[in-house]
Amino acid sequence: MTTIISGTNRPNSYSLKLALIIKSFFDQNNFPSSVLSLCDLPDSLASTDMFGKRSDAFKPIQELIKSSDKFLFILPEYNGSYPGIAKLFIDSLDFPGSFKNKKAALIGLASGKYGNVRGIDHFTGVCHYLGLNVLPLKLHVPGIREEISADGSLSKEDTQKFMHELVDQFIAF
Repeated sequence: MTTIISGTNRPNSYSLKLALIIKSFFDQNNFPSSVLSLCDLPDSLASTDMFGKRSDAFKPIQELIKSSDKFLFILPEYNGSYPGIAKLFIDSLDFPGSFKNKKAALIGLASGKYGNVRGIDHFTGVCHYLGLNVLPLKLHVPGIREEISADGSLSKEDTQKFMHELVDQFIAF
């Protein structure tokens, strides 16, 4: 199973909107996937689920990650990198068993014009350390506010094309 991770805990984020769009692409290919929004993490994550401790609220999240063999991370640009909540999430999971020898694809997004290029580079290093095999094709979506229309779909044809290409490659990966 593939878990699509919306890498921010910002309510109503473009990361989550994009995660739902990509899930529909997987669904069109009859490829099983689920979406995990980091908004769904326990409020007490930093105090209850670090360093091998496990709260009842975090156990199903840990099980989802453990049972997934592929991950698609959607990471918005926060201060030239990726959100701290994404790092806290990674640090809260069992190591090394959560990600070792599994596969990942990465999508960066930003309201500006670079689509979180630096953050995706930073996160690629973390993925390699965790033992994740990262799909070479990485997407960067600049100007995300103009990319997703009011009805929740991708508004630009070239972005749709690149997203479908990433999904096709990730399914085959």
